[in-house]
Amino acid sequence: MSLLWFAEWLDTHEWSTALHESLWAYPIIESTHVLSIMWFVGTIIFVDLRLLGIYMTQTAVSEVTRRVLPWTVSGFVLTFVTGLLLFYAIPVRTYQSVFFRVKVIMLLVAFANILWFHYRLKVHQPEWDTRTKLPGNVRAAAMTSLSCWATVIVMGRMIAYNWFDCDRPQPDWVITLAGCVV
Repeated sequence: MSLLWFAEWLDTHEWSTALHESLWAYPIIESTHVLSIMWFVGTIIFVDLRLLGIYMTQTAVSEVTRRVLPWTVSGFVLTFVTGLLLFYAIPVRTYQSVFFRVKVIMLLVAFANILWFHYRLKVHQPEWDTRTKLPGNVRAAAMTSLSCWATVIVMGRMIAYNWFDCDRPQPDWVITLAGCVV
């Protein structure tokens, strides 16, 4: 079973079509998705800037993460749910979007970075909790986080444009990257 098959199967559901064609539901979900991204990324920026030694340098990293990360997680949950609903509304076009594919790759890189930070780096947090300049690998994790989330946002925004849609004549490289069935 391919992912395209799965997207095509989702597209056959009445609710998928109803959601996409809804006068109110789709725009509300899309707006909620954008606002929840602001909530999620806006809070993670505080943590990343602290890890980079740019912001709140007089506050312990553990204090920043203790106060901010619960908000970050709740913002992420809302972002994830609304993102799934947006995918459900237009599954085939979204799946075949080059921008969506880059976004998914960057999401995977961001999650790998989160796991690396929380399970490999954060165990040493007591050693560097109150330092202004943190170890290079911690700062690299913060910079990777900022870069990944910025790319995810840009790619997510670009999904709305049909520059590389499969129903338009495209160069071979686009057909390959988008997984267009010719």
